[in-house]
Amino acid sequence: MPGTDENPTPTTTGEANGAGESARIDTPTPLPIPTPTEAYERYEEVFRDVRAPFAFLDLDAVWSNAADMLRMAHGKPIRVASKSVRCRPVLERLLDLDRGFQGLLTFTLPETIWLWERGLRDLVLGYPTADGACLTRLARITAEHPDEAPVVMVDSSEHLDLIEASAASFVAPIRVAIDVDASWWPLGGLLKIGPKRSPVRTAQQAASLAREIERRERVRLVGLMAYEGQIAGVGDDIPGKAIKNAVTRAMQSASANDVRDRRAEIVTAVSQVSELEFVNGGGTGSIEQTASEWAVTEVAAGSGFYAPVLFDHYRAFTLNPAAMFALPVVRKPAPGIATALGGGYLASGVGAKDRMPVPHLPAGLRLDPFEGTGEVQTPLVGPAAERLSLGDRVYFRHIKAGELCERFDSLYLVTGATIRDEVPTYRGEGRAFL
Repeated sequence: MPGTDENPTPTTTGEANGAGESARIDTPTPLPIPTPTEAYERYEEVFRDVRAPFAFLDLDAVWSNAADMLRMAHGKPIRVASKSVRCRPVLERLLDLDRGFQGLLTFTLPETIWLWERGLRDLVLGYPTADGACLTRLARITAEHPDEAPVVMVDSSEHLDLIEASAASFVAPIRVAIDVDASWWPLGGLLKIGPKRSPVRTAQQAASLAREIERRERVRLVGLMAYEGQIAGVGDDIPGKAIKNAVTRAMQSASANDVRDRRAEIVTAVSQVSELEFVNGGGTGSIEQTASEWAVTEVAAGSGFYAPVLFDHYRAFTLNPAAMFALPVVRKPAPGIATALGGGYLASGVGAKDRMPVPHLPAGLRLDPFEGTGEVQTPLVGPAAERLSLGDRVYFRHIKAGELCERFDSLYLVTGATIRDEVPTYRGEGRAFL
């Protein structure tokens, strides 16, 4: 498609980062969320000549969400989580925003090296790796760029052993960060709420690992990370769930106090061992809360750009749906039923009905409760199904963000009533990192 993308009213303000030669984009501003009718009519006009199935990003919504995230961060930089984007041209555009978004939080070491080799910089691998061959490649990069090579996450001496064995032929130490457990342990640890990540939980444990890193020649500690998923990834304003919302808010309030205090203690203890370049925390659902902590130097976020269904029900913010996919209606098995082609793009997590994509537009559609989204077809019911004809488009939203890109080779980028570009996803570039 013709065009170059960008903010509907861009102005140039300087040189782009290492990801490309385009000028930076001014910081965006929030936009009102359109009504379902307005959104449907707009997309129908934009994609009038495009054959479904396809996926797209509404850049007006992306920039609006980005502005809201910057507002919540109160001046602290946001590191973009690549797993929630999974499209290199979009990552480059986000990093080209005038201010606020700084570096990437990647999800596998092969992905990290691939992005590095294509010019992206300030990369932190958010998860530990056991890929010895890629660690050797990272050691080679580090030897050539000792102060800006990608950072890898560790939480044990075993990780350090693997890194040292893989980097034995190189002198420059691999840059590492300690992943700290940020889950909440009420009742003296009898109950554990949050992601099961690092075994490093206390200031004493973190400082001990920091001293072990300091003792070794082939690793260098540069950062800390703690992801409070029980706050950042759990909605607290779900319609019709008043009791659940109240319990969630109470849990998140108590957990936030615990994380804030422990993180401050850990940063203080580790800083006495090694000077830290960054302390990363949070996620889309906890940007404002995490950014308020003095111990945190940057927050991480990714899902907020695409605004998947998982982030529809938070009191702290309301995002514009930005990433969607369109499926064609291919049969009408009975009055009041319209069947779309494909659609069984389940999100990761505990298997349940809330992992299925949601029909978004036209308004008035819902999944058949006995079939859900199917491998080859998805029956849709509801008032709008009666009005749909063969070949009509139905617009869906995925439950999570980046996983949508594992199903499509490209994304159309839309601004206003125009398709500004079509860009490859990771899949479209022949990459499937997980």
